[in-house]
Amino acid sequence: MSRPLSEKSSVEEIRDRFNQDVERFSKLETGQQAAMDAPLMMELITQAALAATPDLHRCLDVGCGAGNQTLMLLKQARKDLTCELCDLSSPMVEKAVERVSGATTLPVSGHVGDFRELPLEEGAYDVILAGAVLHHLRDEDDWQTAFRKIHQLLRPGGSIWISDLVFHDVPGVQEMMWARYAAYLEELGGTVYQEEVFAYIDEEDSPRSVTFQLELLREVGFDEVELLHKNSCFAAFGAVKSPA
Repeated sequence: MSRPLSEKSSVEEIRDRFNQDVERFSKLETGQQAAMDAPLMMELITQAALAATPDLHRCLDVGCGAGNQTLMLLKQARKDLTCELCDLSSPMVEKAVERVSGATTLPVSGHVGDFRELPLEEGAYDVILAGAVLHHLRDEDDWQTAFRKIHQLLRPGGSIWISDLVFHDVPGVQEMMWARYAAYLEELGGTVYQEEVFAYIDEEDSPRSVTFQLELLREVGFDEVELLHKNSCFAAFGAVKSPA
């Protein structure tokens, strides 16, 4: 990935692209097919959320898309939850609220915008989910602001669970893992598909390594961090806020 951060897609351009993709992201097999082990990662962060935060009543899905991750959480929790869904795209939020409302009798609300700037209630959420969204953060300030906001939003003992595209700190390892990802995409859809995916990653995404993110979670105040799964350029991980 060679494009400088200053030339990456703006928030508005990212929002506009996802506005056109609501139906595709309503189905896991189409919305997340470019992500290696997407079903497994979603399953793991769901199970980790329930295991780490068993007293779960209220969740926030950051970058909710069409609501797939929250729907999985509701299904596995086997109880109704109060759900809040946040995304840059208004059509995505509308679809997510519609779908999630059919899976719980408790309130479901949608928030359109960047979660870092929305007036969300601090110290209120038992679990925050962030599936395939944080790779849109740009510079150090963006990452710091996002992770500090997540820590502030969680109640004591609450947890954050992330599944996402990641890069690597060692250049040779990044090159090797990127080649593995290219091979996966070519097997999935051929060379043209692989080039298309790499092109929009270069234009739109700016991932950081798992080690960077786990260290940052500790830096902003999380006491316990966990790496659940990693395969090439994709990982599932999270952290638990101190109960006191």
